Amino acid sequence: MRKVPLIDLSWQHRQVESLIQDGVAELFRTQQFILGGPVRQFEEAIAAYIGCRHAIACASGTDALLLSLMAAGIGPGDHVLTTPYSFFATASSIHRLGARPVFCDVDPRTFQLDTAKALELLAREQRIRAVLPVHLFGACMDLDPLQRACLERGIVLIEDAAQAIGSSWNGRPAGSFGAMASWSFFPTKNLGAYGDAGMITTGDEALAERLAMLRVHGSRVRYLHEEVGINSRLDSLQAVILSAKLTRLEEWNEMRRGNAALYRRLLEPEGYPIRLPAPEAPAVRHTFHQFVITCADREPLRAFLTGQGIATEVYYPTPLHLQPCFAYLGYRPGDLPVSELLATQALALPIYPGLSADDIAYVCHAIGRFYGAR
Repeated sequence: MRKVPLIDLSWQHRQVESLIQDGVAELFRTQQFILGGPVRQFEEAIAAYIGCRHAIACASGTDALLLSLMAAGIGPGDHVLTTPYSFFATASSIHRLGARPVFCDVDPRTFQLDTAKALELLAREQRIRAVLPVHLFGACMDLDPLQRACLERGIVLIEDAAQAIGSSWNGRPAGSFGAMASWSFFPTKNLGAYGDAGMITTGDEALAERLAMLRVHGSRVRYLHEEVGINSRLDSLQAVILSAKLTRLEEWNEMRRGNAALYRRLLEPEGYPIRLPAPEAPAVRHTFHQFVITCADREPLRAFLTGQGIATEVYYPTPLHLQPCFAYLGYRPGDLPVSELLATQALALPIYPGLSADDIAYVCHAIGRFYGAR
């Protein structure tokens, strides 16, 4: 039976293996394992790629969120508006600082924060001190209205861009709208490390200095601690790997976009009872971290595809406002209906660079067989 994995990281490794080996050999020669030259070089490369002044590397995407909120002064009693349809770290980073997540429902076509509803919440909730939108699945959302509202109210806008490196809206890169943006380089991301790794980008020099201090226990001068920060330093080994992969990122993102276009060409004319990701508007550059369809019969379809050797994944089966650990917030089923519906209908298909056209055709034929047999 043909096997189609959700992602094949070995294909990526083969493309940059010699470059990584050269970088690792140099690292072992210099022995700069923590926040050394390779980390500074990677920070500079990411800042140039995103088009911002400063990039501060850290140990994970989760830490990037936490450090961003810490640098913004978010703490007990503060409210932070965010989405319930995202990875857990988006909300847990708010909770860890004693702040309160305020969840806003999402748009059913884009999976992003519903801007109109978010603006209503901002007008109604005077204790909101930060907005944390997520550029989900590789699409950069339109943050212009939220950015304007935040500037008018003195609210800090922090982008969760963990899934959207290389994406843009109206020519503006994801990560260029807010005071800060957090990035994840988890191995399965479009730009993935060989372990955990993260980054914060900002155009504000004072914030950059504060972030650099907070990631090393709140210290600018060794053994002198201005604040209680955290230990979140990027290993130089990961910086070497990420720098090598960054040289191929644009090429790999274009492969993802080509794969998405092929899925659309093969599936759209067939009229199956599935909804494909929203077509790219002229303003959107989507980098397809995930290719997520929605359908009412997700579980039977997923089981059938598994039986055909096709791996899929559900992002996300339980929205954040209904997670047991957030019961204290008082949300109930039905409060955020779009996110709750997506949790039962969304299914991610393989989309990784290196996925062959034959594999995509095999996935689409399998979907056709499933619906043809019903």
